[in-house]
Amino acid sequence: MKEKWVVSAKKADFNGIGAHFGIDPVIARLMRNRGMTDISEMELYLRGTEDDLHDPHLLKDADRAAQIISEKIRSGEKIRIIGDYDIDGIQATYILLKALHRLGADVDTVIPDRVLDGYGLNEHLVTRASEEGIDTILTCDNGISAIDQIHTAKVLGMTVIVTDHHEIPYEEADGQRREMLPEADAIVNPKQRDCAYPFSGLCGAAVAFKLVQILYEQAGISVSEADVFLENAGFATVGDVMDLQGENRILVKLGLDRLRKTQNKGMRALILQKNLDAAKLKAYHIGFVLGPCLNASGRLETARLSLSLLLCEDAARAAVMAQEIAELNESRKLMTAQAVRQAEQVIEERDYGKNSVIVVFLPDCHESLAGIVAGRIREMYYRPVFVITRGEKACKGSGRSIDGYSMYEEMCKCRELFLKFGGHPMAAGFSVEEKNIDLLRTALNERTSLSESDLIPKVTIDVPMPIDYLYEDLIRQLELLEPFGKGNEKPVFADRNLEIESLKVFGREGRVIRMKLKSGQGTRMDAVYFGDVDVLKETLEEKYGRMAAEDTVSGRCVHHVSLHFLYYPEIDTYYTHPRIQLKISGFCA
Repeated sequence: MKEKWVVSAKKADFNGIGAHFGIDPVIARLMRNRGMTDISEMELYLRGTEDDLHDPHLLKDADRAAQIISEKIRSGEKIRIIGDYDIDGIQATYILLKALHRLGADVDTVIPDRVLDGYGLNEHLVTRASEEGIDTILTCDNGISAIDQIHTAKVLGMTVIVTDHHEIPYEEADGQRREMLPEADAIVNPKQRDCAYPFSGLCGAAVAFKLVQILYEQAGISVSEADVFLENAGFATVGDVMDLQGENRILVKLGLDRLRKTQNKGMRALILQKNLDAAKLKAYHIGFVLGPCLNASGRLETARLSLSLLLCEDAARAAVMAQEIAELNESRKLMTAQAVRQAEQVIEERDYGKNSVIVVFLPDCHESLAGIVAGRIREMYYRPVFVITRGEKACKGSGRSIDGYSMYEEMCKCRELFLKFGGHPMAAGFSVEEKNIDLLRTALNERTSLSESDLIPKVTIDVPMPIDYLYEDLIRQLELLEPFGKGNEKPVFADRNLEIESLKVFGREGRVIRMKLKSGQGTRMDAVYFGDVDVLKETLEEKYGRMAAEDTVSGRCVHHVSLHFLYYPEIDTYYTHPRIQLKISGFCA
């Protein structure tokens, strides 16, 4: 897929900013590229601490929710936490369950079964709670869209408290939007229009953490005791792919600090199971190693397995559970690969790739994999993607989006075709009748405002920086910008006309390419690229012809070929003396 490379051209006094903070001007430029315009923003970005977290009392209904829960605890009423089966829902459930136990509550929890129950609060969970004598339902990471279900709970005489972070449902009339809120006794969600909280991007577990701070305060417990849950809130922030900006960035930094020395026996067992060094954990390990394992139980079996792992107090038992969860994730990977191949085949056979919005029906795909498959297809075609599977009562689907396409907003334009839907700008879940799938595909494409230029993937180069400029202290300063993730992407550097002096292909599938690159000024550096050697070969052939391309990828670097490279510099500590290595992320002729 052809990409468009663009250079970020935001202006500032980079030398002055660098002098103020004692950093290289390149670091100042990278902060400016991430939207920071004044010194106070940059100070928070570089040196934000727990003291910079916002006051939880600013969350609308948070004090009211805490007061209701406290009264229920004092009167001995039964409370049921209803969470969700993904990373965020599991961590939010854990936070509330542990905190309410600490407060002496008569509390239990239910995490919906993805297949049997579907997402969030549903009618039979409500009626079952009533039949079992539950007085109060406390949701986490769900509930904001459960208007009918919460109405049922109120009719049955139950108290309902919603803690959530998803988009607020709305209806539009005469060009005006009106929020559609459930009739809960308290709703804690920073996305509410009249919520005074200054940061709306919290995940569900972070909202739960904020509520716990108030609960502890009201109970006379030191609020600092709630800090034990920072690792859970930070983990969920990364795992739910929230923007790592503002308060989220601080939560993740604090969470990672605690995760590296976690006392949670289940989490320690999972870290060991994945052969990770706890002291070196980064956001990457949450997003791509540990997080998918916690998610796997909710996808293929029950998320209660992951919750039980976090709650486990026996190290030996935790080790067994961690192994089971890791094996489930390996099964999930195999099933995902098969489903992606099926999706590709359907898209190519039916020419869906020409559409601005791809809607693909995979009736036999496990419904829990729809979101992952949608994400993979989005990467291949750079289109918003909806993957739909056949469920027991209706078809269920997940969507993954691209920049410039708010998935939730676009789905609202077709709300009449959905049985149920909800989500974020970049991801969504829904159910739909099978007979309406083709209608949905047509409607989403007819009503979209995407242009041709929106469908060309763009790579933003932070700094076109000659490799001659690289030095070890600059690379170590790049760590100041971590944690990296959505909204705070890893910086992208580029250099032109780097000659490939040597090249070797490694790995069982030949997807590790090690090179020695030389700049026009004579600077030589090792480089590694994890990708398809055929793509590199095609790029070289386009510029130098077939013979030069074949010789180069075969390791016979005698043609003095050079390309433009995207890279990120790292310190390679494998050798006796650490040296700079370039991690290549792209190239062009």
